[in-house]
Amino acid sequence: MNIVEICKVLSNQGRVEILGWLKEPEEHFPPQVNVPNFDQGVCVCHIQDKIGLSQSATSHYLNMMEKAGLLLSTRIGKWTYYRRNEATIDTFISNLKTGL
Repeated sequence: MNIVEICKVLSNQGRVEILGWLKEPEEHFPPQVNVPNFDQGVCVCHIQDKIGLSQSATSHYLNMMEKAGLLLSTRIGKWTYYRRNEATIDTFISNLKTGL
């Protein structure tokens, strides 16, 4: 885990909002079509609709967040689903508390 990289990712309000929405996906996104619940995450198309950005911008945000370790992805058919990586988020918060 790289604290600086995570801070760079979190320096954008849209990416912070995505993390917040994914914390409680059932409150922020419609039911998933290809998966019965949110255990696999939220489909990129729903995240894109909610954030209101182009597909390429949304994918760029999600890829940055995954590369920093904040998100996990699951591919089901032609769809990709994203969920929070709680272990990395918890470690990041703990490191901030002890390191700053």
